[in-house]
Amino acid sequence: MAAGDRSTAQLGGAMAWWIWALAVTFVVFLFSVQTGYAIVNANVQKDVGLTVTQVATIAATYTWVFALFQFYGGALLDHVGSRKVLPASIALVALGVFVFANAKSFEMLLLSQVILAIGSCTGFVGAGYIGGQWFGMAKFSFMFGLVQVFAALTSALSQNAIEFALKHLVWRDLFNYVGVFGIALFVLGAIFIRNPAPVSAPSQGGVIGFLTSVTRSLVEVARIGHVWVASIVGALLFGVLLAVGVVWAPKLLMVRGVDQATAVLGSSMLWLGLAVGSAIVPWWSDHIGKRKLPIVIGGLIQFVALAILVYVPDLGGTVDLVLCFIFGFANASHMLAFSTAADVVEPRQIGTSAAIVNGIMFIVGGIMIARPGVRIDRAIEMGMEKGSMDLAQYAALPLVVALAVAFALSLAMRETYPTAPKRG
Repeated sequence: MAAGDRSTAQLGGAMAWWIWALAVTFVVFLFSVQTGYAIVNANVQKDVGLTVTQVATIAATYTWVFALFQFYGGALLDHVGSRKVLPASIALVALGVFVFANAKSFEMLLLSQVILAIGSCTGFVGAGYIGGQWFGMAKFSFMFGLVQVFAALTSALSQNAIEFALKHLVWRDLFNYVGVFGIALFVLGAIFIRNPAPVSAPSQGGVIGFLTSVTRSLVEVARIGHVWVASIVGALLFGVLLAVGVVWAPKLLMVRGVDQATAVLGSSMLWLGLAVGSAIVPWWSDHIGKRKLPIVIGGLIQFVALAILVYVPDLGGTVDLVLCFIFGFANASHMLAFSTAADVVEPRQIGTSAAIVNGIMFIVGGIMIARPGVRIDRAIEMGMEKGSMDLAQYAALPLVVALAVAFALSLAMRETYPTAPKRG
């Protein structure tokens, strides 16, 4: 395989699909670990003795560290290629899973999230990068959307699988088994993952010169105003989904009166909706030749769906599940933030632009995850009743406001689609 790095491989062939599948499996692996926290956090809280704020802080720590390293992760891929980056990232995620599974304190749980976040920072962007490299930039938006299909679909299924597994295993044993899977994936990644053509790191300046070069790429992309607009809109949309899907959906649905199993299913429906939407929304964007319109419509639908869940009680479990699916489906519009940012940069900067968008998404996601927990503690101190709709509405207000702001910004966003509409 090392020899393969010294020649140009066929784009779109069997090897392209195999390497893309490994990259997507890495995304599936890390997404399952990340979203699985929504299911096991109650077990972890009880076992380790955590407060509600600490539970939220653990999830938020992952997103903030992820975001910090994310900015360099995409540029790192642009500069040295996937072979030197992705296998190491897989190894770090596997290590983080083992630390999480064996943590005995709040501090060890935080450390596990730091390790997981550093390893994960090249996962999603890396799979998008692989798609662009191995299938060509003309298929970048579609292939990136396909990554999200598998990631979200697996997140939906894994939450229910984890709920089932916890009936037979303690959470520590379960995550140790997940870590073993990570080791096997690392071995496959180390053998096969590479770029279709050689990627040479800067030959002069050592580590300092390399970091300077990466930083220069970040600055070049960051100077493009539209990248920031796209990043903020995408971050607000995805940040709310991350907050709801990783921590708060089961708790909100139980406050609305559904049982725990249905509440877990509702959280899964968010990710299932995102999976279905990610297969359709990017294709629709390419078909009509527009980025802005799908983002505007998606943002509006998300706002309405969440507002109903938060402010309109007693609709019944079935309606709640449908609303969760609709919210997730519409949230697929956040994927177009990557596409519209890619529209305005050079092909050599695609990893960097994706990293900036994804990094800002997770910074905002960390804030969105943490805010409801902080507001819950404050509301309880103010005398609000635990488990009440009043408390849920007070806690969810930042999420509703974030979607309203995203919709307003999307209306002001410019259209960037680079070619005429595709009718095929």
